[in-house]
Amino acid sequence: MVSRVIPVEPFDLVIFGGTGDLARRKILPGLFRRYLSGQMTPESRIIGAARSEMDAEGFRQMVADAIQEFGGAEKSEKKAIAEFLARLDYVAIDAKGEGGWAQLAGLMRDGVVRAFYFSVAPSLFGDLAERLHLHRIANSESRIVVEKPFGRDLESAKALNAVLATHFDETQIYRIDHYLGKETVQNLMAVRFGNVLFEPLWNNHYVDHIQITVAETVGVGGRGAYYDKSGAMRDMVQNHLMQLLCLIAMEPPSKFEADEVRNEKLKVIRALQNVDHHHIVRGQYDADGSSPSYRDDAENPRSFTESFIAMRCHINNWRWAGVPFYLRTGKKMKARSSEIAVVFKDLGHSIFEGDEARHRNILAIRLQPNEGIDLQVTIKEPGPGGMRLIDVPLDMTFSEALGDDAEDVTDAYERLIMDVIRGNQTLFMRGDEVEAAWAWTDPLINDWERRNDVPKLYDQGSAGPDDALMLMHRDGRRWRDIKG
Repeated sequence: MVSRVIPVEPFDLVIFGGTGDLARRKILPGLFRRYLSGQMTPESRIIGAARSEMDAEGFRQMVADAIQEFGGAEKSEKKAIAEFLARLDYVAIDAKGEGGWAQLAGLMRDGVVRAFYFSVAPSLFGDLAERLHLHRIANSESRIVVEKPFGRDLESAKALNAVLATHFDETQIYRIDHYLGKETVQNLMAVRFGNVLFEPLWNNHYVDHIQITVAETVGVGGRGAYYDKSGAMRDMVQNHLMQLLCLIAMEPPSKFEADEVRNEKLKVIRALQNVDHHHIVRGQYDADGSSPSYRDDAENPRSFTESFIAMRCHINNWRWAGVPFYLRTGKKMKARSSEIAVVFKDLGHSIFEGDEARHRNILAIRLQPNEGIDLQVTIKEPGPGGMRLIDVPLDMTFSEALGDDAEDVTDAYERLIMDVIRGNQTLFMRGDEVEAAWAWTDPLINDWERRNDVPKLYDQGSAGPDDALMLMHRDGRRWRDIKG
């Protein structure tokens, strides 16, 4: 049931930060799985580049360990791992100096796709871009992949875009958001634009409201120092939730091509109204027995940074006028869950006498942990005794629908890296899109900082502060339950 694998062109992929946590957990194991599937050709090569002083053999051993821990090696033979490792090399490199660059240049081949993954701090993007051109390692056909955070406000995002634009054209820059590589996120576009059933209903005549939730059970942990300068708004809303909002709300593009899709997403961001502070709830998780509070994890007893945020947004256009979009994300919540729920309006009139309950159709797109889509419909409850109505889901869970093949559904990072090699930017953010998102986000952050707004405390393992529940209750609505 899983679609056939089409190999990509041979490539040289340089991973700056190749010994880092992201490379070990996601990038390198993902590339191994693409090699196992036959999508990564034997002629392709991967070069790790980092400050760590190690040789190629040491890097290969590190990657072998990462594959065993994160890469599903139980499905392969030792021979396959050995073949993959033989395509790896390593260069100890100084991002701000000259060390290692001549060696890296010597490893580059002509006639293959050259791609460079910047799995490093954004402060190094400019140095890497400059040296790639100075040493003639990158050319007009090369591609670079940059990780978030892409700036921490509009000013820094513009500065980063300007630095990259000095050395690379926009068509060469791939700003990665792994949420856009998830199978269900792409299925959202298929459901919307590939079925006559939904698109006619996808507007303010039939949709009551939309909820987007990204809940995590983990705290900030070892990321406390970084996270305290970021918060849920910068870390999640400005990128992940914003992208999900765009895919839900955008107009149908004329073609499924990168700039056509991104043009429509940009229109959504620019149509977002400013959010009144009464429609924003910020929170921090409190201490819970032996579990430290957010302020303890952040090592900042006076921190006003939010680990939770909920808000009500509106899009100023014909399709969505009057339809609220409720966004919610937080740490240390009751379950790990990412979901988009399109809640349709009540029936204008019910013909079933004695049934006063509210019955609504809800289309729920589950991004994690159990990827799938379900549509809540109203049916007659089985059995005698009259016409009693109940709501049941028409459920399409990938793990059940695909059976054993579900294990082979491509991970988000795998898909996105292969898109880079193909030169397909559809699932990557464009520079003006990033800047527009910050232009909407900055005034909200500036407003609560100016008011010295203090986040509300909430219990670990809960659904967030009580004020977030009231945000919906005031509108006569309720948040969907957070389920793992």
